[in-house]
Amino acid sequence: MNPQTLERLEYARIKTELSTYAVSYLGKRHIAALQPITDARTLRRRLDETDEASGVLRRGASIPLPSLTGMEQILDLLGSGYVFQEQDFTHLHQFLRSCAQLIDYMHGKADWAPNAAAYASGMHRLERLREEIERCIRSSRVLDSASRELSKVRRRMATVEERSSRRLAELMAKHRSILQENLAVQRGGRFAIPVRKEYRKLVKGSVLDESSSGQTLYIEPEEIRQFHDEMELLRAEEGREETKILSELTGTAEQFAQELRVNAELVGEYDFLFAKARYALALNAVNMKLNEHGLIRLRGARHPLMGSGMIPLNFELGERFRMLIITGPNTGGKTLALKTIGLLTLMGQSGLLIPAEEGGELSVFDGIEADIGDGQSIEQALSTFSAHIRRIKGILETAGRRTLVLIDEMASGTDPGEGVGLSIAVLEELHRRGTCVVVTTHFTEIKTFASATPGCENARMEFDAETLQPLYRLTIGEAGRSYAFAIAKKLGIPDAVTRRAEELTRRSQVKPEQPDAAAAFFHPSGAPGTGDTEVGAALPAPKEDSCASSDAAAIPANPDTAESSSALFQVREDRPADDPALLPGASLRRAEPQPPAPDTNGSPGENKAESGEEDGSGSQTDFFRIGDSASVPYLGKTGIVYSEEDAMGTIGLQIQGQKIRIARKRLQPHIPRESLYPEDYDLSIVLDSKENRKKRRKMERRHMEGVTIVLPPDDPDKKR
Repeated sequence: MNPQTLERLEYARIKTELSTYAVSYLGKRHIAALQPITDARTLRRRLDETDEASGVLRRGASIPLPSLTGMEQILDLLGSGYVFQEQDFTHLHQFLRSCAQLIDYMHGKADWAPNAAAYASGMHRLERLREEIERCIRSSRVLDSASRELSKVRRRMATVEERSSRRLAELMAKHRSILQENLAVQRGGRFAIPVRKEYRKLVKGSVLDESSSGQTLYIEPEEIRQFHDEMELLRAEEGREETKILSELTGTAEQFAQELRVNAELVGEYDFLFAKARYALALNAVNMKLNEHGLIRLRGARHPLMGSGMIPLNFELGERFRMLIITGPNTGGKTLALKTIGLLTLMGQSGLLIPAEEGGELSVFDGIEADIGDGQSIEQALSTFSAHIRRIKGILETAGRRTLVLIDEMASGTDPGEGVGLSIAVLEELHRRGTCVVVTTHFTEIKTFASATPGCENARMEFDAETLQPLYRLTIGEAGRSYAFAIAKKLGIPDAVTRRAEELTRRSQVKPEQPDAAAAFFHPSGAPGTGDTEVGAALPAPKEDSCASSDAAAIPANPDTAESSSALFQVREDRPADDPALLPGASLRRAEPQPPAPDTNGSPGENKAESGEEDGSGSQTDFFRIGDSASVPYLGKTGIVYSEEDAMGTIGLQIQGQKIRIARKRLQPHIPRESLYPEDYDLSIVLDSKENRKKRRKMERRHMEGVTIVLPPDDPDKKR
């Protein structure tokens, strides 16, 4: 699986929550290594055994899961030459006893939990090793019965200790009158009696310590020292014998090293299995049917990280359609629905039960690709659009029939016109490959694509228009609205602004066969443009449903305020100059320019000859004025005239932000400037840089020393 997909769908958080239900280091290690499975047979077994383990827990059974305390060190040191100590064998004995109990327990569940019980059938009882430990070790101490030699040494030690205690009691009774108190003490592991300082010479022995006041001396009697030295020799002999026993016991354990590792591994598997089962109970999760042909059918599905507050999701994909376009308002739950589908699929392919209603079905995918989030990166200098494109590139490199693709906010991050076109092209390619696709979007054109494409379906996230509250319910078969204006009003946008936005949106949706109304939309005064004699067949520029911004909103009604709206007519950062959506009216109609007004002193025929219009042909004029939109057929582009015809017969045209000169005969009129701009519109906004316009305004007010306006020369390589 794509690691970035796992990150975007928060797969790691699922593993973190699952890990809290494991109790052993091996169980947690299995969870840390958990990855989605692509083999359907293996996955079927994993889901069934998890379901069986959940059934065991639902019956209230207490699982005798062996403790792995201390076992990690034991398994690591087996065969290394290390001699295990008494505490190590205590841990090992407890582990072996618990393994035997688990084997018996799961054997009794084999009839109704065969998959879960199968692990126990591979475990080893290791009775010989367990009995040997019981014979030699108890309560972290080597037993006397471990060997005959050890038993003899300890009997001698007991005898010496008894004689020493008896003689010490006799000495204390003998010197009772000179003792500070009638109590023997230990100093450095040796027995001493507290003698008053002035009677020091009456007791034969070694001074081991004195009191803080210096009035009491702690003296080890010489006879007691002899007992102590004899006891030290016996303890050394005892230690040698214990080491011999522990070495022999370690050798026995090493004979079963492989069996011990198998048992520990299977205990880790059981810990992992029952951790999944406990997590399933916490989520109220269920088992799922599986298929390998892209069918997903879920009822009452819930995102596992959202808690009980999430509205359950009903979803289907892969039967009647393999591509679903989800629309609806912002904050309406589109992205959550997308993440829910992706994460539940990942969980199912990881052998985890799914928080949904019974009877659901999941498909086993070879890959899951997700484009969710803007992916901006300062370090990598990625814009939102660049990040999307990188992800789409990766999707197209791997997507096939057994791939699930999830894309959030299709066509976002760039010019709507180009973004929609690119998005539909990508969807067409994925549809051709038979890929299972779920997409969220606001754009009408993508909804239309879904409606017109077999095997593709629309869906919407429901929204309560009365309360302006999202309902978080997915309805398949219907396209949704964005409710941008209603949400904007609710969030405090002034009514005047939202009313104007609604008006502009209505005008932007005027059909092509209504040229007068369309012209009124693009003309800032609201009046239809003049000279529009033909309506083009081009579709309107792509727009976002109910919340798409209109370029017409940027046209200033007052030319004095046109500076702030220059972005409409200049080449945008991410939009070519010949984009029909950039030129108001261009996408709705292709109009003939008005012929020049007749000369009152000349004849109509003379006027025709001067303008270059063919007599009686009714063809378009080839007279171009600054501000007109002209078409370059052989380039398939349009641009704005910035310089009229020169002596060489070339006309200056601004295309995609560049100024080039093209022979007049290669141009065709496109849209007259009257239909593009107000009568008194400052064309320098379109044809000049913002910096030069500011300088020109300053120079118009007064002489500015050192201020120079530099006009870039025409590119000689671009002359046509």
